[in-house]
Parts: sequence; structure tokens; C-alpha cells
Amino acid sequence: VLSQAASFSNGQEISRILGVSRSAVWKCINALRDEGYEISSSTRRGYMLGKSPDRLTTAGIRAGLNTNLPEGEVLVFDSIDSTNEEGKRRALDGAPGDSIYIAEEQTSGKGRRGRVWSSPKGQDLFFSLLYYPDLEVFKLPMLTLIAALAAAETASEWAGEKVFIKWPNDLVLHGKKICGILTEMGAEPDRISYVVIGLGFNLNRMTFEKEIEDMASSIRKETGKTVDRTKFFCTFYRRFREKYRQFLKDEDLAFMMKDYNDLLINAGRELKVITKDGEKTCRGVGVNKNGELIVEDENGRKEYIFSGEVSVRGVYGYV
Repeated sequence: VLSQAASFSNGQEISRILGVSRSAVWKCINALRDEGYEISSSTRRGYMLGKSPDRLTTAGIRAGLNTNLPEGEVLVFDSIDSTNEEGKRRALDGAPGDSIYIAEEQTSGKGRRGRVWSSPKGQDLFFSLLYYPDLEVFKLPMLTLIAALAAAETASEWAGEKVFIKWPNDLVLHGKKICGILTEMGAEPDRISYVVIGLGFNLNRMTFEKEIEDMASSIRKETGKTVDRTKFFCTFYRRFREKYRQFLKDEDLAFMMKDYNDLLINAGRELKVITKDGEKTCRGVGVNKNGELIVEDENGRKEYIFSGEVSVRGVYGYV
């Protein structure tokens, strides 16, 4: 209520809107102040929200989403092993679909193929989304591409320039990685039981470990712009949810192919496609409606690469 008001909000009016007592409103105000929200109070005029803390809170996320609230849980953790692991635990315990799990810090952040995802506290954004889509297992990788496009569009908006997608699950700004996506699932023999889509955004951190500083960066480091993490998440979620709902209707990516290919950094570049059997050099073309990367060899013969145990890199480096 306070975040939507232009000025003071009367305590009695807040009580009426929320259907709670004046005492409950007062307790909530004090709890928000304890979380770092600056709230002015006036005997006659009520309460007015001032500065919000630079931290992620359930109240802040729910207020930012406003009319776009998820159907499931919205939980923010000060510290957790991994938001993806939490999403999977919640799924097995029967948590509702369309749930959001966010962490200020991950102690065991996960990347693709079991890699560790560096997750320092209070600077970046780590979260997972839980869904129960009625889909065949082979369509799971398409969800990663949907998340990648929503993420790239959101990051581009904050950066003030194009943020590109490195197929299938990285975002690239000025040639460096600023986001990774990990999609995991529980499944019956041929149908998805649940899916957890995890994203890790480098937003405001300025320093990186030596082993990754040549390929990793953040929006702030590349552009000098500090990102409001709550607003960033809410913008991403609205974009993702719209695309996800369209995908459930169509069950392919035809509706977003043009937008995705416009941001695909692999298109028109020489690539190395690396599998467990070796690697080969080819040229990237784009993705098709099934989310496969189209590449062609020196003779113009096309091949369609399905994500999974495949890596795609530039011939001379990361991109």
C-alpha cells in the first residue's frame, strides 16, 4: 500500500484495505522499519514510505510485482545452499506451482554440469522459479531459452544497450558473461513432473575471482550503472511469465524466434561445437522453433544441435 501511494497513507485506510486491525498495521510498520525501510509517520496523516533498503525482501518483491503476483510462494532467504536445490525440495514437498525462491547469498550455487556459481552477498541476484508444466521431457530445454530471452531483454533495458544471448544459457555484455541459467526437472518416463529454472545475475559486483575475471563481469562494472535488484527481478518475472504462458499454449518457440535470434551472439560467427566425442568448427545461423541451434559447415550443410551435453564456444575464446 505504501509503495503505491504518492504521499501519506492513513492508518485507518490501510486497515480497511488490508482487512486488519490498526494494531496489526502498527506492528507491520515497525517490522518494515526493522528490515531497513524508512517510513515517516504523522499523527494526522498516517505513514509514508521513504527510502527502501538495498536488500531483497518478500515484502519488496510482492509490492514490486503488484498485480502480477505469482500463484505460489514468494520466499526470500538471507542465505541458502542453492535456490535450485530449495525449489526441488519444495516441489517434492508439494509446494504450489508458479513459486519464487530468491537468496541474498548462496553457499553452494550451481552452474551447468555441476560447476560452482559464485554467489556473494548483497550485490547480485540469485533465484529459482518452480512450475509443473504438462510437457514431454524433450521440451525442457525450450524453457531455458524462454528464460534467456526474458533475461536478455531485462538486462538490455537496465544496461541501456544490447545484452546478447550465448546459446543456450548465458548472457553476454561486452564479450563477458553476466548471467547463467540452470534448468532442472523431476520426471516420469516421458512427462515432466516439475521444473526448476534457476538464474544467477551479476548485477552490481565489481570484482571477480582470478580464474573467471577474464570472462565474467556485471552490468555495473561494464556500464557504471547501479541496478535496483528488486525492480530488476520484477521486470524479468513479468516478461518471463508472459512468454511462459504463450509457450504452454503453442509448445514451441515460433512466437519468439525473431526476438531471440536478434540477440543471439552465436549467429554469423565461427563456432566450436564440443561434445563428449570431440569438437568441430562450424558457423552459427540461428535457432529454430524447437530451440535447436542451427549451424552449417564450410559446404553449407546445416545441422541442428540440441542442448544438453553440448558446449558451444567461439573459435578463439568464450564467444
